Amino acid sequence: MSTRHFPIAIIGAGLGGLTAARVLHVNGIESAIFELEASAAARTQGGMLDIHEENGQKALHAAGLHDDFLKLVHEGGQAMRLLGPDGTVHLAEEDDGTGGRPEVDRGDLRDLLLGSLPDGTIHWGRKVTGARALDDGRHEVTFADGSAITTDLLIGADGAWSRIRPLVSSAWPAYTGISFVETDLFDADTRHPRSAAVIGGGFFIALGHERGVLAHRETDGSLHVYTALKADEGWLDTVDFTDQAAAKAAVLAHFEGWDEGLRGLVADADTITPRRIHALPVGHRWDRVPGVTLLGDAAHVMSPFAGEGANLAMLDGAELALTIAAHPGDTEAALAAYEEALFPRSEKSAAESAANLDAMFGERGLEQMVALFTSGPAAQ
Repeated sequence: MSTRHFPIAIIGAGLGGLTAARVLHVNGIESAIFELEASAAARTQGGMLDIHEENGQKALHAAGLHDDFLKLVHEGGQAMRLLGPDGTVHLAEEDDGTGGRPEVDRGDLRDLLLGSLPDGTIHWGRKVTGARALDDGRHEVTFADGSAITTDLLIGADGAWSRIRPLVSSAWPAYTGISFVETDLFDADTRHPRSAAVIGGGFFIALGHERGVLAHRETDGSLHVYTALKADEGWLDTVDFTDQAAAKAAVLAHFEGWDEGLRGLVADADTITPRRIHALPVGHRWDRVPGVTLLGDAAHVMSPFAGEGANLAMLDGAELALTIAAHPGDTEAALAAYEEALFPRSEKSAAESAANLDAMFGERGLEQMVALFTSGPAAQ
């Protein structure tokens, strides 16, 4: 196959890469996205996201999509409940519509971004097998289908296990000590009324004994649950997740004595999926490398306990696009300006995520989270 040239190539059609392409488009700059998935519908994009005023919503304003975003907001989704292992409710907040972190379905948000791009922007089914520097700051990217491209500006928006990151950094995500087991309970109000009542209308946390359960009510009426354990990196490998009953029993063995309503979020689940939580070092940064940069998890994957991953990825994408637009003809000046702001911004959130992980899964996790959520607006 012949090698095509693209002035700007974005690797990865996640929220960050899509936002970058959209803000470039709004500013009259073409880009191309290369995504390993075969199509937009290759897999479900589930999970609720709280989109924050100071970053995610700022990106949507830059993308000209904020009004459309507001139509996707899950009414009531900012409600929050915090429970102890015995089922006692320590904190319950209703969603009065005034909060700055409205909840949306990740798939809906991705569809909004996808629909805002010109046809042909995304090249589906392109799995990166390699990337190397050429002369003059250009790069070549090769794909599993045998094709290759060259580009003047290569943007790695390809997540935690980025194939572009090694061009600028030798860092690799490390296991944080926390393993998740994700479960879904479908059609909850009808099929799982006890679990629906436990979780309430929005976000839910139960903490104690250095473990916890985090959950969301989804816009489709399902419950999405993350059971979190401090565990050795290999623990999940000892569980047969193809045997749903055995997997549930293995997880619930770590929650002996917990309230039956909380245990039911695993015991009654319709799906069960393991996931280790990894993070790059807090403060990850790199020296300026001509013609390439990173955004989102490729740049700063962190644990999810500050709720900033998607928000930062979108802000990264928007800020990168805006700096490119502000420096016509001088990509290096744009990348230097972008990274100068990126590094302290991501370090602050990564440090918060790491601190929240330690607090939530420490000996006094419940007490510390109650104190955090009741210490005033800055903590919300």
